[in-house]
Amino acid sequence: MSKLELRIFDGSRQLFSTPANFLVTIFDGNQNQLFRDYITTNTQSFDLPFYDNYGDNYRVIVFADGYRQAGFVPVILSDKYVRTLDIMLIPNDPGFSFVNARWYAVSARYPFLANGVDNATGEARYEMLLDQQEKSLACFLNLVEAMGQINLSPGTPLDYIKRLRWDAPLAPAQDRFFAWCDPKLIDQVKIATAAKQFAPAPHGLHSGATSSWKQIQFGEANVQLTFHENDHTVIDGVNCIMVEPDIDYYQDPAAHILLEVLPNELTHSLSDPCEVYVLRWIAGRRAGVPEFAPMYTITS
Repeated sequence: MSKLELRIFDGSRQLFSTPANFLVTIFDGNQNQLFRDYITTNTQSFDLPFYDNYGDNYRVIVFADGYRQAGFVPVILSDKYVRTLDIMLIPNDPGFSFVNARWYAVSARYPFLANGVDNATGEARYEMLLDQQEKSLACFLNLVEAMGQINLSPGTPLDYIKRLRWDAPLAPAQDRFFAWCDPKLIDQVKIATAAKQFAPAPHGLHSGATSSWKQIQFGEANVQLTFHENDHTVIDGVNCIMVEPDIDYYQDPAAHILLEVLPNELTHSLSDPCEVYVLRWIAGRRAGVPEFAPMYTITS
């Protein structure tokens, strides 16, 4: 037998308040449904068959009334250790708590936010984003948190960003932002690609782009860095180029096109930062890397 410990969290990144009714469904790698029932605790252990083959690539799905369904695959089980799976459930209509993301805190952590303007101007436009475009701010905070966890040689992608673009239509959006960066970032991403941290990605869907690379660390919610090398400006003596970071739901290009790009085109919608938040948090917990903890939380 193999053992799975399931833990259920909420959008605050804390264990879900109990009692609650969670519908848990578990399939083995042979697509046999082995469990489907309600549990009332945020932590539950399951004894499941061990096959010593692809049958051990389990799929776990969790649902609660009023919340978005979440799950993970593959959850690879073994008869030699207990596998822990952390799942996050957020409300169908989520809200945001930016109590830790006020201007003084965010600008201190990400100084390129105010580069090029005085502090009062920087604060005013940031507060407008916070008050009027919460999803765009959530996207920005998702991206900078994820980028800050990418180790280059040296630094992280954030160390190469000089100034955020606020001019329309390049102002922060709910699925990406644009910024001026040191062109050395491209070389660093190429080095990371040689080390199997990134892979070249199509850039044809990004108007004006010249090159793009996507992080391949996780199954979902990887950072993509797309470069516009024909766009230039000089900042602090550096001839900068434009970079366009975003996070796709899926690593696989075909899945990205079929399950994300095409539905968004048909419905005239954009990637949801709440979905990115959940996918990236679950993927990080599963990979055993530092917790994905952007400067906001999701609330009811």
